[in-house]
Amino acid sequence: MNTRKLGSKVMHWLGLTAAGVLLAASAHAAGITATKHNLSTTGTGTNHVTTGTDQICVFCHTPHGSNTSAAVPLWNKNIPTTATYQLYSTLNTSSLNGEVLAVGSVSMACLSCHDGTQAMDNMMNAPGAGGFNASGARPAGWVWTGANQTAGSLTGAITNLGADLKNDHPIGIAYCGGGLTGAAGVVSGTCADGDFISPAIASTSDGRTATFKTATINTNQVFWIDLDASGTRGKADINLYTRTFAAGANRPSVECGSCHDPHVESKGSDNVMFMRVTTAASKICLSCHVK
Repeated sequence: MNTRKLGSKVMHWLGLTAAGVLLAASAHAAGITATKHNLSTTGTGTNHVTTGTDQICVFCHTPHGSNTSAAVPLWNKNIPTTATYQLYSTLNTSSLNGEVLAVGSVSMACLSCHDGTQAMDNMMNAPGAGGFNASGARPAGWVWTGANQTAGSLTGAITNLGADLKNDHPIGIAYCGGGLTGAAGVVSGTCADGDFISPAIASTSDGRTATFKTATINTNQVFWIDLDASGTRGKADINLYTRTFAAGANRPSVECGSCHDPHVESKGSDNVMFMRVTTAASKICLSCHVK
């Protein structure tokens, strides 16, 4: 056996393997860095700072001094007032048969930028020493670029939702019209609206397998639509958020984060607005709605 040739082949194979691992790691590590939510000086999206910081996470999260009124991890921004929002339910459409709560939960975090009332760099704990301000403040000297912002606040474009949410998918609404109850990881009852994935309905009309799941994590009940048959809640699933409705506590609610994942760009070639599921063939809609 020619050991020199064998060694050369092994080294070549190892080199290819290492390159493959590095490429895979690079693709995975890209994450939010390559999305429009990279608002730092390294951002390549429409809106970002050209002078300010190369930190990416700080625009939304902080490891210390976070907003404890926000139902999201270590939130670094003030939460907007709920009194200003006009909800989809005010249209009084006859097809809406689920209770709609005031804007809350994770949706408040999304709207702290996307209602356009607060600059995207208005944070409680700015980068660097001495940057903490419990009331929230904008760091001095930061410069923004992008046609869809003014002084760091979203303007124009559909990403600026404003306070009028009547033309947007309802949020804070009881999933499947309500009716579901749950405790200690067990779901019982039936959907008030049968045109949804539920404990009794385990497939969507486009042929995928989808099941309604619940679990108890750290004594908190969570709900989701399992789209990858993994049995665990993940980024590719539809997340439902637990809120208290008139019918009782621990009920699944549809929020902004049900359909959108703010950290990873959209699925599918359509690549639309951080969707958890591609909009191609209406797969995002048919992940919950049985039509």
